[in-house]
Amino acid sequence: MKCSEPEGPPDLHVVLDPRTPSRSLYRLVESTGGEVEPLNAFLDATALRGLSDRTLRTYAYALLSVWKWMRKVSMSIGELTEIHLADYIRHLRDVSAEARIPPAPRSINLRLVVLRALYRFHTNRDLPRAAKAPQLPIPVFVQSFRVGTCSSRRMGRPSLHVKVPQRLVVPLTHQEVHRFFESLRTYRDLAIAALMLFCGLRSREVLSLRKSDVNLLQEEIRVSGKGDKDRVLPLAPYVRRAIASYLDLERPATVHDVLFVKLKGRDRRGNPMTHWSLRAVFRFHRARSGVKKANPHRLRHTFAVDMVREGVSLPVLKRLMGHANIEMTMRYVNLSAEDVREEFERAIRRLTQGSPDGKSLARNP
Repeated sequence: MKCSEPEGPPDLHVVLDPRTPSRSLYRLVESTGGEVEPLNAFLDATALRGLSDRTLRTYAYALLSVWKWMRKVSMSIGELTEIHLADYIRHLRDVSAEARIPPAPRSINLRLVVLRALYRFHTNRDLPRAAKAPQLPIPVFVQSFRVGTCSSRRMGRPSLHVKVPQRLVVPLTHQEVHRFFESLRTYRDLAIAALMLFCGLRSREVLSLRKSDVNLLQEEIRVSGKGDKDRVLPLAPYVRRAIASYLDLERPATVHDVLFVKLKGRDRRGNPMTHWSLRAVFRFHRARSGVKKANPHRLRHTFAVDMVREGVSLPVLKRLMGHANIEMTMRYVNLSAEDVREEFERAIRRLTQGSPDGKSLARNP
């Protein structure tokens, strides 16, 4: 089964081959049918680490881009150095300029990470700064990159990567949440949105839920997060009622253990929901409610901000959201200026409660 190819001529592409369980599902092959052995060996080794199929797919398409560039410039894996990464970034920008689509910084950095990992896999060492002591001037466009400490941090050497802008993700207001939830017409859609808003689940986590993961009597749910890290979350009464109503009234009898299935279509009814069907549900209800910002990620972000507003500590929020480290949680939650002002005013009121006139602070004895 051939997957869609994002860019470049059809002389190299990614195929899905599930015939051999011990290998990666995704293979890179030439138009003649021959496999690209250096890349597929890396993917097979990555699959042995237990990474998800979604991650393997991301790696495969990153390698597709990297390998096309390497063939274009007649570069072998062993010849790569950090200096060549600037040429690769320039190549990505040129390709994006032709397509009139600006390159996403996170996408570029991901490909650089995969390229460095490919080099380490085949050479058993980190990507060197240069084959010889570099005497070349730094290109002007590199000034827009931040030299950080990505994969080479443990070696004490800086590595090149693109600066990712930190954009503030604004959560939905209570009015927007109310309007969006009013547009939902099935208990299934209500339960899906509620799991994102009141439990902070990712869309992939919602789709991977199974009936056995839900314990309505104990009001908790088991979630398989990124990296196959499970966590058990409490179910709010609203979410529990929505799931119970969906199971009792809407979910058709099916052989699938997946919690959320399709409800329409003679041939599709009872089949597990896919990423595309979930996107269609949200697209329909955004148009119906007029809340254009309502999407799974925005609901999850709204959950995080609401928890902080209610005084939930960052360590607890980290556990609820399934983050790998506390820094990720801190980046995820961006309070608005109004939140900061309200918290500041509450603190001032608490400090001035012991003052006779309510204006000056009580002095320490």
